[in-house]
Amino acid sequence: MPRPTRSGTYEDPAAALAAAAELLAVLDARGQDEVAPAVSPSQLRALLAVEGAEGVNLRALGELLGSRPSSVTRLCDRLEAMGLLVRSPHPSRRREVEVRLTPRGRALLDERRAVRVRELSAVLARMAPSAVDSLVAGLAAFREAAAGPSPAGSPHAVAPAPTAPGLSSDPARVADGA
Repeated sequence: MPRPTRSGTYEDPAAALAAAAELLAVLDARGQDEVAPAVSPSQLRALLAVEGAEGVNLRALGELLGSRPSSVTRLCDRLEAMGLLVRSPHPSRRREVEVRLTPRGRALLDERRAVRVRELSAVLARMAPSAVDSLVAGLAAFREAAAGPSPAGSPHAVAPAPTAPGLSSDPARVADGA
């Protein structure tokens, strides 16, 4: 991976984005030990997938996660034992099992988001307002490009990341922690 030049800038925008992604991962991890129960990254991905597709069946959840049915079943076993999700028979298709977040699972995701916003807001508060505006505009353009059709030769398009409930793309609100 290209390293920063002496001026601290990157010659390759993809390298600059990769470095920012690494920093975001570090910031995301800060303070998460305050959130209980602790969940693994794969458990968090599953909770987010269930939140985005409430009432999803196990087969569709496996497709969303890119996991085998047996792995999804074990993952759901652990999350259900933690009280974060519940499986129940589908109301009209009895052979199908649907998965939903429990209030505790929803609260965990809300807490994690609040911690993430707090950490990111602390960094944004140290930036010039014009830099925050530029960052927000750049991120919006990046999301739009990522959601577009795949370039020739690329196997996958990237689905747009949903805006988390209660979060704003307005830089003033983000910097204030709103």
